[in-house]
This record gives sequence, structure tokens and C-alpha cells, in this order.
Amino acid sequence: MKPVKREEMGQVVGRILRETPITDVHTHIYPAAFGDLLLWGVDELITYHYLIAETFRYEERPYEQYFALPKRRQADLIWKTLFTDRSPLSEAQRGVLTVMNKLGQDVRTRDLSAIRQFCDSKGVDEYIDIVFKTAGVKEVVMTNDIFNPQEFAVWSKEPKLDPRFKAVLRIDPLLSLDPTAISLLQKTGYAADAELGGDSVSEIRRFLKDWMLKMDALYVAASLPPTFRVPEESLRSRVVEECVLPVCRELNRPFAMMIGVTKRVNPPLGDAGDAVAKADIGTVTYLCQKYPANKFLVTMLALENQHELAVTARKFRNLMVFGCWWFLNNPSIIDRMTRMRLELLGLSFIPQHSDARVLDQLIYKWDHSRRLIGGILAEKYLDVMETGWEFTEEEIRKDMADLFSNNFWRFLERK
Repeated sequence: MKPVKREEMGQVVGRILRETPITDVHTHIYPAAFGDLLLWGVDELITYHYLIAETFRYEERPYEQYFALPKRRQADLIWKTLFTDRSPLSEAQRGVLTVMNKLGQDVRTRDLSAIRQFCDSKGVDEYIDIVFKTAGVKEVVMTNDIFNPQEFAVWSKEPKLDPRFKAVLRIDPLLSLDPTAISLLQKTGYAADAELGGDSVSEIRRFLKDWMLKMDALYVAASLPPTFRVPEESLRSRVVEECVLPVCRELNRPFAMMIGVTKRVNPPLGDAGDAVAKADIGTVTYLCQKYPANKFLVTMLALENQHELAVTARKFRNLMVFGCWWFLNNPSIIDRMTRMRLELLGLSFIPQHSDARVLDQLIYKWDHSRRLIGGILAEKYLDVMETGWEFTEEEIRKDMADLFSNNFWRFLERK
């Protein structure tokens, strides 16, 4: 193939990236078989906790009064506060408008009724198809918390899953030996206790292995505080080293660590009340160094951690850096992080995941990320072309496929 001309690079990269099917490596969305656990439609989109937190920058009513409102009334309040009373300039506000626009709605009317009618006219299976097609996503990786009774009940029925939805075993309560986690183990035939006494270590390993195989979990995941340390004198550290890592190693599945969230700094806000703090990269270094046969998927929440994390990834091939998580999912930060990662890691990372909790969020998060990351990549290709190097469309297409799908699957050794 002929090399791409300099003046055409931006257009070519943008077109190829729009045509590249996405593997979204970390989401919180579900197939229809999971019932109410799947959140979808414009009212769920508008009442997402990003926008709840932004609303209470202006709204003076008590938090509990807002949460007592029906879902549609909550959406009406947020729409009025953030979209009609003032200009919608935040990334979360822009995201709502992007979704509406991509679904064919005229946002100039500033009227929720049309998009509500559109959503109400669709069945859930049809809506999933529409969103996947509009977002350009071929498959998503779920977050499956079997310590949630509602989700445990679904898995116990051995549901037939939409093949576009891949499972992940989420183990936050188990790492802290939370009473609900220990209770579930004991009720389902695993003789573990909250002090890791007796056969607890072997029983937790058996539990993890059984559920990873039952779900065909692609990896094991946990959201962790900035105070997360391994090694340390704690039961959590023992569970990681004595239970989680041996099973992941045996089954050749990564342990995904999402580090840096400070839970409930403002408890009345619920999920909107979480915050962020800088974490210690030493734990990631220790785990990669001591357990070279294990694989680690890592994303960190604080901007201050990103350079250290990228440098650490240069040193350990068993570490895969992924995504711009949560509070980092803003254009100015994505721009900075992606440039830095490309300069340090080349193409050997996963630039983005949606972290979508509402199905519709797939649309705006991937639309915004494609545009932004595509522009950065085009600039990097042009920088290299200054040396006399040339790129063909075929080479660029391969790079896009690697960044947005193949890097993940190769790391897992699954495809």
C-alpha cells in the first residue's frame, strides 16, 4: 500500500479509528438476562452519580429529599439545574448531549420528552443493539460482584449470556474479609472464617477457582483505596498473596487492581460521595517483581500516580496499564496521560475503557475518546514522519486494532 500523506494523516487516523471495533475492558453494564442490574435509558443517564454530584454544587435541598424523589423527578431536577438554568459545559453534561445527538434527538429543543419517548419505545435487547452499534463497541467486560445477592441469584441460575458480555470476578468484600463475603462462602460450602484460621486459605482458593471457572471470568478485579499495601501485616495482604495470586497464576488470569478511590468522603451523597487520593506505586512494583508468573492489569485514580505507573510498566512485562479511570476521564487529563504513555510505552498499553455503569454511556465515552486519542495518535505519526519514516494505512489499522482490542486479548492469552 502507498504511504499516507502528511496532509491526510489526521483524516486517515480518524476514519480508521471510527472503523475499529472496540473491546471495552472494564464496564459495569450487563446483558438483559441480569434484569434490573442493567441500567439504560435517558433517565438513568441523567441521574448518574457524576451529575448528582454536580447538581449539588448548586442545589440546596437536603440530600435525602432528592433521593426520595422518583427517578424521573430526579432527572427533571438535574436537567433543569445543569442543562436549562446554566450552560452544560462539564464533561458529564456534554456526554448526555452527545448520547442524545447520536441517538438522533435534537438537543436544541432542550426537551426531555422526545428522547424519553425514544427510549420507552425500545425493548432492552433492541436498545443494547442500538447502543453497541452507535458506540462502535464489539464486546464489553462486565464487573460481576457475586457478593451482591441480586447478582449471585442470577449466576446461580446459570444464565445464557449474550456473547458480547464477558465476565469478571469482583472480589472487594473478600479482600477485606467482610462479614457478607465470609457468610456467602460458608453458606455455599466453603469453610473459611474472618481470621483466616483453619483451612480458610485453601477454602478461599477453592472458592475463587470454582467461581472463576463457573463464570469464565477473564480476570479477577478489585477497587482499592490509596492506602492499599502489599506486603503488610494485614489480613487483606495475606488474602492477596496467599489466595488470589496463586489461583490467578494457576488459571493464567490477571489480577486487576484499580487503586486510589477514597470511599464515602460525603456519605449522604452515596456513590457520588467518593473521592480520590494519591497511592503508593511501591505495591505495584513489589507484586510485579515478586510474582513474575502473575499478570497485573492496573489503573490508578490519581493524576499524580500516572507517570510512576507508566515508568513501572516499562520495567515489567507482566503489567498492563489500562484506561483513564473515573475522575481522569476528562479531555484535558486524557490528552496529557495518553501523550505521556505513548512517549514512554509506545503501543504497549490499553488507552481507554468506558467504566460505563449506564449502557448509554458507551456512546459518549467512546465518541469523545476516539476523537481525542485519534488526534493525539495522528500528531505522533506526523512527529515520526519528520525523520523520513512512512506509514501505510494497513500499519495504522493494525496499530488501532492493537490499542483498542488486541493488546488486551494478547495479554490474557485468550485470542
